[in-house]
Amino acid sequence: MNPRMAVRLLVLLLLIRPLAGQTATRAPQGDFEPGDQILLEVEGDSQFTHIFNVGPGPALTLPVIGAIPLGGVRRANVEAYLAEQLAKYMKHPVVHAKVLVRLGVLGEVEHPGYYAVPAGAVVSDALMAAGGPTKDAKFTGARIEREGKGLYEGNAFQDAFARGMTIEGLGLRTGDRIVVPRRGDPEHTVRIISLIVAIPVAIFTVKQLAR
Repeated sequence: MNPRMAVRLLVLLLLIRPLAGQTATRAPQGDFEPGDQILLEVEGDSQFTHIFNVGPGPALTLPVIGAIPLGGVRRANVEAYLAEQLAKYMKHPVVHAKVLVRLGVLGEVEHPGYYAVPAGAVVSDALMAAGGPTKDAKFTGARIEREGKGLYEGNAFQDAFARGMTIEGLGLRTGDRIVVPRRGDPEHTVRIISLIVAIPVAIFTVKQLAR
């Protein structure tokens, strides 16, 4: 392979590389973590009708009753589980329970911040909790991240949004973040600059190999 052809191939690979970041890292689903919340309603009993925080264990601490362990309980099954637990202390309780996951909705949305979103809500509901994207939002660049690492980005995020995937279905946890970048996001500019810087290095390397 002549040096010019090698340089063209290397530049092409550098251009394609960012697309690899568009695949999703599937998150585990269903388990409770400290920081989750449960919107609990027990018909006819106001002391248990409240939003309760999930604490270490994980466990749910209720008035009078105390801590109810949640280890191994799937979020989707929490209503039936709590009804069973409360039945030990009261007669035929009618229980309604909804899991809330505290997510960051950040970047180009009207009201950036952290919101308690029902686990059964879709991604668009989380965005609308923050007022929806601004006019300067680059929605095609939106992503979901955990501890600075991408979970769903690029095509993977767009697919999840279009299919109406729920917070639970995506395996999101308290503390995860939905980030909507601004059009002309500096991140894109940094990628271009990095590519430009990398090209002379690549040319030098190919020339060295061609000698």
